Amino acid sequence: MHNLIWRFLKRHPTIFIGSLILICMIFFALFASQITPDPMRLNPINRLRPPGDGIWFGTDMFGRDIFARTIHGSKISLFVGISVASISTFFGLLIGLLAGYNRLFDRLIMRVMDGIMAIPSILLAIALVGLTGASIQNVIIAISIPEIPRIVRLVRSVVLTIKEQPYIDAAISVGAKLHKILFRHILPNTLAPIIVQATYVCASAMIWEAILSFLGAGTPPDIPTWGNIIAEGRVYFQRAPWIIFFPGLFLAITVLSVNLLGDGLRDGVDPRIARQMR
Repeated sequence: MHNLIWRFLKRHPTIFIGSLILICMIFFALFASQITPDPMRLNPINRLRPPGDGIWFGTDMFGRDIFARTIHGSKISLFVGISVASISTFFGLLIGLLAGYNRLFDRLIMRVMDGIMAIPSILLAIALVGLTGASIQNVIIAISIPEIPRIVRLVRSVVLTIKEQPYIDAAISVGAKLHKILFRHILPNTLAPIIVQATYVCASAMIWEAILSFLGAGTPPDIPTWGNIIAEGRVYFQRAPWIIFFPGLFLAITVLSVNLLGDGLRDGVDPRIARQMR
């Protein structure tokens, strides 16, 4: 057992490192209320205090604990990232399967996907949030829509290759129904690249959420998120750089962990890379 674990760590170090960091971030997010005090508690006497003396990350211009706000902000970023990855993967997988298998549907839906991809993601997200209002749910929807075409194109390319295989022709010849062909024969072969792509979508979504919050087009300002904390602290950057540094550091570490996990999964599911690592 020990040898198997060691061989796995040796062959896939990025999966181990990325998973370990991500598990720590999820732990902070789940137990933020038990680990830290109220992130909205005002203490004007301790405003703009540097890190130290029991205040690990310092305080902001209202005397709020940056450590508490940073840890609580992890809940929003992880929730947005996982939600966007799940939504965009589900709809992208469904649409991609149909587009890759049915030529008529492919011609119609891919033009729509091309139209969505022609619009810069940040502008589309800002427009959607501006129309629907600033809330976590609307931010998730606004980020998910630009990500769906990327998933669709990936799934479609895989389906176009798989449907030419002899076992698909055999399934059609024996009268297999469309849903059985799609979900029993084609879908399992698309899961590996989709899982890898979902990790990159998750990391991208966390960055987009921070950008939208920084621009004032994301979650409401009263909700502590990494983007909101950085946006509030930018005015005091020269005097209190820790307001921006610590939430930015946590965002970078979390995105890095997800990308490391995605790179490890990609290496594991790609046979050519896997053979080179043996």
